[in-house]
Amino acid sequence: MTESPAALHDDPHRPDPDTALRPWRQHWGLQADGAAFDTPSSALQPVRHAGAPAMLKLAYDPEERWGGVLMRWWDGDGAARVLASEGHVLLIERASGGDSLLAMASDGRDDQACRILCEVARRLHARTAAPPDGLQPLSTYFDSLAQAARDHGGLYARAWRIADSLLRATVDPVPLHGDLHHENVLDFGPQRGWLAIDPKRVIGDRGYDHATMFGDPLQLGRELPRRLERRLQVVAEASGLAPARLLAWIAAQQGVSAAWYLEDDEAEQAQLPLSVLAAALALGADQHSH
Repeated sequence: MTESPAALHDDPHRPDPDTALRPWRQHWGLQADGAAFDTPSSALQPVRHAGAPAMLKLAYDPEERWGGVLMRWWDGDGAARVLASEGHVLLIERASGGDSLLAMASDGRDDQACRILCEVARRLHARTAAPPDGLQPLSTYFDSLAQAARDHGGLYARAWRIADSLLRATVDPVPLHGDLHHENVLDFGPQRGWLAIDPKRVIGDRGYDHATMFGDPLQLGRELPRRLERRLQVVAEASGLAPARLLAWIAAQQGVSAAWYLEDDEAEQAQLPLSVLAAALALGADQHSH
């Protein structure tokens, strides 16, 4: 094994992804299995590790690095397994199955996709070991919504009142995935099944993780309320959460999602979460948050 290349990544100027990852391929004896590529927060490359498919990931964003901490803590139960880690670099098992929850949602199998998401959430939330130090309380997630409520009122204010009530009522916080939706749970094949990737740095009420299942791939349009109601029924049944409480979490989560878009000057992108929020309110979300 070569000397650790950690020192190569102190430079604030990002190299191209292949250059950034080459020393780590050498470090862990990996074979490239596809081109290296960049995301806004990481450099990634599909590789082979002892012949098995894996993903090499170098996280540039400090928050992104927390994903590796949580994935190691879950130890492959409900989340992709970490095969090696050092500093800001992870080697994780790679999804090799042929299905996707996004495809299932668009071809008439959304009920099944939602049940899979709920089973993954159940596994993640069931971990009983002491959680990692440094996780942020879920309440900090909602600072943006509180600000949007002050600045804009309306739907944001209604969502903030619901969120504030839910946060105050939380009694059994657990480490959350924080972004559990159709694109962050992947098919890892017949032996490993469906597993989560890309968790965030948050601890709080498990209702939040179920609420994140209600954004994409719901679409704007006349069918949105019906789709929301159907998904609410399926997720409540699969998760064991009371439908009224789940509905309140959906309103809160969609409100903060819209607030984040506002912060990023992407007001147009906020329209979908605002529409889901409005549909949740029409079903009585603000009557059931206590």
